[in-house]
Order: sequence, then structure tokens, then C-alpha cells
Amino acid sequence: MKICEYFRSIQGEGLTIGVPTYFIRTAGCNLRCVWCDTTYAQEGGIEMSVDEIMDMVDDTEDVCITGGEPTLQKDMPKLIERLIKAGKRIVIETNGSRDISWIPKNEKIIVSLDVKCPSSGMSQHNLVANLSHVGKKDQLKFVIGDQVDLNYAIRYIRENKTNANVIFCAVGGTDLRPIAEEVVNRKLNVRVLPQLHKIIWGDKKSV
Repeated sequence: MKICEYFRSIQGEGLTIGVPTYFIRTAGCNLRCVWCDTTYAQEGGIEMSVDEIMDMVDDTEDVCITGGEPTLQKDMPKLIERLIKAGKRIVIETNGSRDISWIPKNEKIIVSLDVKCPSSGMSQHNLVANLSHVGKKDQLKFVIGDQVDLNYAIRYIRENKTNANVIFCAVGGTDLRPIAEEVVNRKLNVRVLPQLHKIIWGDKKSV
């Protein structure tokens, strides 16, 4: 499979925020979000086998598979299986545009499912059917850039019921006050979270 980079860092977002994590970033993405902060992972990468990837993963218990878009990699089911057998806890981050029904329902796997808001330029690619494949241990993530995005996210969760944890974060990862105030004022049952790595390291890579 195509791998962009791999490194040990701190999980910057979502339910496992702050947890030391080993990251496997795949290369290649089928979307082109306007505000994407990992454009270097949209193409390229080096070819690695599942065995080679497993050899490089260290003893960190938590592993995040991100991208790019991990579901584009045909050997991803095999890698997930191997990581689970190795005792890892996994967060799989996906952009929400591709079928995720094949991802195992396993207590050690958290699916982080993006719902693209209008400012991304990719909201037309959201695959609503994926909502039936996420549950109470998983997370539904909205990256919000403006009021239009916020209204879109609120309408989306009201019109599409989910058991997953709903997370609102901001484009850029740190300017959360407008989102937080709306969540409080509208009594929304969502989590407002930063991108912790942006607070710690800014726009530099955390490696």
C-alpha cells in the first residue's frame, strides 16, 4: 500500500485526544478539500507491504490510520487485522465519501467519520449510508469554517440520527469560541474539541 509517513506523536483530535499514538498516514485521496492541511499526502507515497508496516510500528498501544484516505488502500483490511492481533487500539480516520461497511465491528476500533461541510468544497461527496456503520464507540467529525458550515452541521445531525459521538472542530484547529458559544446557546449534544497538535506545534509537523 502507499504510505506517506509514519511517526509517534500525541493524538491531536477526537475521542482519544492527548493520547500518545503511532500514526500511519497513507498516501492518496479522492477529495480535494479547500482547507486541507495535509495536501502533501494527496498523492505520491512509497509502496510498503503489510509486513513492512508491521515491522516499523513501535510498541505504542494506540495507532491512528489516517491519510490521505486510508480506505483507498486495498490491503487496509489486512493491516487492520494484523494490528488488532498485535493488541493495538486503532482509530481509522476516513473522509466519509467511501463505503466503510467492511471495517470490522471491534471494540478496539474507533471509526472517525468526517462529514464535509460546505467550506471544504466537498460536501456533495458525503455518503450518508455510512452513518449506519458507526456506533457509540465511534465519532462523527465536522470541521467548521464559518456560520454556513455550522448551520449545515447542526441541520445534518438533526436530519440524520446517529449513535456516534459528534465532534465539532474549527478549520485551523484552535479558534473554537464561536462554535462553543453556538453549541451552548443551542443546547447541542456535541463535543467541541481543538486540534491539540496545532496548539502544541502550530502548523509545523509534530515529528
